[in-house]
Amino acid sequence: MKTIDKIPTGKLGRSSKMVRTGVKIGGNYIKYYSKKAFNNQLTRDELDESNASDIYDGLKSLKGSALKVAQMLSMEKNLLPSAYVEKFSLAQFSVPPLSAPLVRKTFKKYHGTFPEDLYDTFATQSVNAASIGQVHQATKDGKKLAVKIQYPGVADSISSDLAMVKPIALKMFNLQAKDSEKYFKEVEGKLLEETNYVLEVEQSIHISEACAHIPNLRFPKYYKDLSSEKIITMDWMEGKHLNDFAKLNNDQEKANKIGQALWDFYMFQIHGLKEVHADPHPGNFLVDKEDNLIAIDFGCIKKIPADFYEPYFSLTDRKNLENPEYFTEQLQKLEIITEADSAKEVSFFSEMFYEMFIMFSTPYQSEVFDFTDEAFWKHLTALSERYSKDPELRKMNGNRGSRHFLYMSRTFFGLYNLLHDLEAKVDVNRYKKYL
Repeated sequence: MKTIDKIPTGKLGRSSKMVRTGVKIGGNYIKYYSKKAFNNQLTRDELDESNASDIYDGLKSLKGSALKVAQMLSMEKNLLPSAYVEKFSLAQFSVPPLSAPLVRKTFKKYHGTFPEDLYDTFATQSVNAASIGQVHQATKDGKKLAVKIQYPGVADSISSDLAMVKPIALKMFNLQAKDSEKYFKEVEGKLLEETNYVLEVEQSIHISEACAHIPNLRFPKYYKDLSSEKIITMDWMEGKHLNDFAKLNNDQEKANKIGQALWDFYMFQIHGLKEVHADPHPGNFLVDKEDNLIAIDFGCIKKIPADFYEPYFSLTDRKNLENPEYFTEQLQKLEIITEADSAKEVSFFSEMFYEMFIMFSTPYQSEVFDFTDEAFWKHLTALSERYSKDPELRKMNGNRGSRHFLYMSRTFFGLYNLLHDLEAKVDVNRYKKYL
C-alpha cells in the first residue's frame, strides 16, 4: 500500500483538501444527471459509489477526526447506502500508513528518541493503520510488542475537522444547528480523549483488570514506561480480526463461544462498571487460535451517569415500556420530550422512541437470543429506513435525547452488528454471575 510522507495539519491545508473533495462530488452529480436525462431508469448506485470513493480518498489523506467520522458512519449500516458503508469501513483498519522517514521523525518528536534507540528491534513499516494512529511491531527483552504511534497534528485539528463535517451531519441527521451543540461537544470531547494516549493506557489497564475474570476473554499487557502522550506500547497479540474470523467460520459452537465472551464483556462493563468500550468495530477485536476474544484499543471509553443509566435501562423492561405514564416520565428524563414540545411532537416522538426501545430491548426479553433472528433485523432495517425518509420528521427538530445517547446507541448498534456477523447465540443473563 502506498505510504504518506506528509499529513496536512493546518486548518487551511485541511479545509483546502475538503474543498477539492467537494468539487469532485459536484462533478459526480453533473455526470449523474447528464446520464439520467437520457436514461430515466438509471439508479443512484453509480453516483453513490463515486461519491463514497471521493469522500473517503479525501478523508484518508487527512486522517484524524475527519477519518474517524467516516469510521463511525460505516457502523450505521441501515442509515447509509451500501457504497458508503463498504468504503468507509476501510477506515477501521485499512488506510495508507505513514512512510518510514515520517514514522521515525514523528516518534522522535513525541518520545524524545528514535524507536531503534528504545526497542531492540522496530519495524518502520506499519502492520495496521487506522484513523488516529498506526501500529508497528517491535521487540524488547525477548518480548514481541505492538507500538501505536499517533499521527501528527491529530489532536490540534479536531475542532476544525468537526467544523468541516458539521454541515453534513446537520443535514444527514436533521439537526437544528442552534440546539445541536451538546452533541458536537460530546463527540469533540471523546475524540480529544482518544488522542490522549496516557489516558488510554490508564483506561486499558483499568478495564482489562476489571474484566480479567470473564471467560474466553484476553487483553494485552500495557507498558507505561515505554508509552507516552502520543505513543502506546503493549504486548503483540496474535489473532484474526473479528470480521475475518466471522467470514471464514462455519462452526456454530465457536461462534457462540466468542459471541458470548463479547456479550458478557459489554454487559459487565455497562451494568457493572457503568462505563464501556464505546468503539465496537471489528478492527478492535481479535480471535486467537484457542478461540478466545482479544479486546484492544481502549481510547474511547464512555462513562454512563446514573441519571441516564436508570431511565434508559428501565425501558428494557416491557412492563415499564407499556406503562404510558411511566414511559412518558422516562422520555422526559432522557430529554426526548421537552416542555416546549407541541402535542403533535409529543405524540410523534413518543411513538418513534417506543418503537426504538422495543427494537433495542428485544434481546433482553429472552434467556437465549439468536442474533441472526430474521424478524429482529427486518424490524431494525425497516425502522431505520422509515424514519430516515419520514417527511414529518424532516419538519421537526431532530435534536432529541441526552448527549449520552450518541455513544450508547453507537455501542449497542455496533455490538449487535458484530454479534450478527458472528451469527452467534448468547445467554443473555450469563454476565450477571460476573458482577
